[in-house]
Amino acid sequence: MSGTDATRVLVIGGGIAGTAAALGLHKAGHDVTVYEAHPGTAEDIGAFLTLASNGMRALAQLDATDAVTAVGFPLTSLRLLDSRGTELTHAPLGEMTDPDLRYRCLLRGELNAALQETAARRGIRLHHGARLVGITDGPCGVTARFADGSTAHADLVIGADGLNSTVRRIITPEVRPTYAGQRVFYGYSGAAPGADGTGVITFVRGSETTFGHAVSPTGQTYWFARVSTEPLPDGGAAHRTPWREDLLPLLRKDATPAADIVAASEGPVMVTNATEMPLGAVWQKGRTLLIGDAAHAASPATGQGASMALEDAVVLAKALRDLPGPQAAFAAYERHRRPRVEQNITVSGGISRGSHAPSRPSPVVARPAEPDEALIHQLAWDILLPAAPPGQP
Repeated sequence: MSGTDATRVLVIGGGIAGTAAALGLHKAGHDVTVYEAHPGTAEDIGAFLTLASNGMRALAQLDATDAVTAVGFPLTSLRLLDSRGTELTHAPLGEMTDPDLRYRCLLRGELNAALQETAARRGIRLHHGARLVGITDGPCGVTARFADGSTAHADLVIGADGLNSTVRRIITPEVRPTYAGQRVFYGYSGAAPGADGTGVITFVRGSETTFGHAVSPTGQTYWFARVSTEPLPDGGAAHRTPWREDLLPLLRKDATPAADIVAASEGPVMVTNATEMPLGAVWQKGRTLLIGDAAHAASPATGQGASMALEDAVVLAKALRDLPGPQAAFAAYERHRRPRVEQNITVSGGISRGSHAPSRPSPVVARPAEPDEALIHQLAWDILLPAAPPGQP
């Protein structure tokens, strides 16, 4: 909604996409309240992620760079090994010459907490333990109903409640995420043999796995492995005890540091399914819009999920700031975002499904090209968001 009118917005989900969207909408002058089903900020704390340069660029537009660079650690180069441990490449990563735009490795829970603390300092209301059960869209606004019997009324609802989104289930119950062909393991090791120094993320193109690791400044090794196999039972995520039986025999088939790093693991290992949303899924209905993983979850193979969510937050805030009314803003948001995020779903899913047999070694990662001028222009807070991207009607 353009002009000085403050739109009342309910954001469902206090994770990365939801809290970032709240920061953007608040900066645009709107009245925002966030409702998060979890009682605290530490959901998925067992998993780590990387923020790419495009995600860090979006954070800068939300004035949240300092909060995030206070946690985690930067990554400035990418190293690639084959299944024999031979180095195939070692190259700069992203926009590494700008400290604010460097890739960053951090726990998902750390990122959630940093964004939520920033929101609280700016006076954004955030309610934990508020589990959505229904949405009613009426002529004068939209009402959200919660499991404790409470309700909230506003002009718009933004569904940022993740892969298993309740908002999505309410507005498009037939649309569900699907398995992308791999289980993903996340863990942490101490002073692991064969690990590189800090600032480097190493990918191993294994014969039956894709493996990656990075070392923090304190010497802890963050690692992940992607394995093509059947999905976990019930499609869920779990911290599992017998994970070594699943993973180590596969890693030991290759002459790389991966098996030793995993064998040195400390604490629980998180195992989850790689999942994705179908292309063309509905993102909006009436006064309700989906963003982040609720709209366009992708396999983690490109490492772009969190960064895409941060881009969403900036573009949505600009759309509601610059365009005449919520329907025009939602339509413009979708026209700007859908081609980019669905390309990521396609590329990432293709990587996940392309690593089945030793005769076809797994691709490691397909990093999107560095931000082009159109993306930089789209994210720049001081530039008006057009109704459609260049070249589109």
